[in-house]
Amino acid sequence: MPSGASTREETRVIEAYADAKPTIAAEVSPETPLESLNLNWRERDLPEKQRTKHVHRLHPYLGKFIPQLVEVFLRKYFQPGQTVADPFAGSGTTLVQANELGIHSIGYDISAFNVLLMRAKTERCDPAKLESEVRDAINAVRRTNCTAARIPELDDEMTDDEPVDSDYLRHWYAPEALRELLTFRSAIMRANPRYELILKVILCRAARSARLTTHFDLDFPKQPTTEPYYCYKHSRTCEPTRDAMKFLERYAADTVARVAEFQALRTDADVTIIHADSAKARVAKIDGIITSPPYVGLIDYHEQHAYAYHLLGLKDRRSEEIGAAANGQSERAKRKYQEAIANVFDRFVKKMPSGGPIIVVAGDKHNLYPRIAELIGVETEAVLHRHVNRRTGRRNNAFFESVFIWRKR
Repeated sequence: MPSGASTREETRVIEAYADAKPTIAAEVSPETPLESLNLNWRERDLPEKQRTKHVHRLHPYLGKFIPQLVEVFLRKYFQPGQTVADPFAGSGTTLVQANELGIHSIGYDISAFNVLLMRAKTERCDPAKLESEVRDAINAVRRTNCTAARIPELDDEMTDDEPVDSDYLRHWYAPEALRELLTFRSAIMRANPRYELILKVILCRAARSARLTTHFDLDFPKQPTTEPYYCYKHSRTCEPTRDAMKFLERYAADTVARVAEFQALRTDADVTIIHADSAKARVAKIDGIITSPPYVGLIDYHEQHAYAYHLLGLKDRRSEEIGAAANGQSERAKRKYQEAIANVFDRFVKKMPSGGPIIVVAGDKHNLYPRIAELIGVETEAVLHRHVNRRTGRRNNAFFESVFIWRKR
């Protein structure tokens, strides 16, 4: 779409706010006309608490779509017992929402942390037993803190429990914070393996907040902050974080509550998570696709969780990402991105029945997706545009994204 046409469409979408009733995801059915959908939810229409319900906020993740958007298209195009695939499953939003509705799901991702997070969100567990395991891990940190208070020099003796690659951890964490994180990590090794993944997510979420960085720059901090600074988040002078315990306790309690909430909603629908490059992995028979592919040259999906890779010893495969941030947004990079995305979709579409839906949510400011549709030979049923005007932290700028609705011929 030419830039002028794009601007006119964006203006039309914004003007529609005043007249159209925002869509309620639970009210959508296969009979709901696409033209009746108003996906431009404002804060008062869809508060943050609803957008981040239960396990969707087990851990921050940049670039994910909101569960209500996924629910709309699951209800419109899929039935319980069918199977939806997400070739770029990310934090698992499609998988979680599909399970809620009794729809089988298969998610693929090349990132080790993404796979860990998805499995932690979707696996079955006993909330009471999880709470007990979490309490034991937190108590292990408390006991170590008591010992450290009696033996101050303990901070200089963390060599036995440090991972091989410890430079990153020493660089980004104060000694007390690092000791607490490593103690919690050790406690995970002694926990019931059934709850290991959820405990690791708690550890990583606390590690994200406990870094030596400003409160308002947790996404991609460039250098550790070791001195007091003016905090744009709190509008005052703040001190760098020196400990991790407060985050471990806070996120432990929050995680237990969120997991329990989802377990009460969880159905018997299958959730299959495959740690692999979706351009090469074996693809099973599916009924359709709902996905939000990576952006081209914008987000380093591995770097945003660097602390997890270092704490847990995960393998970094960022060089294999489609649209890797390091490759930039040159015309050549865009062409390679189109070809790579089309290759993935083509592999999955071949496993779908004729007429099967492919729902793709993308911030397509470079107008790359019409060509991708041509490359895979699908029929375009509709292209919906939505205004995303709710942001977090200092990333408060609104933007537009498109929902491409394709059908296999």
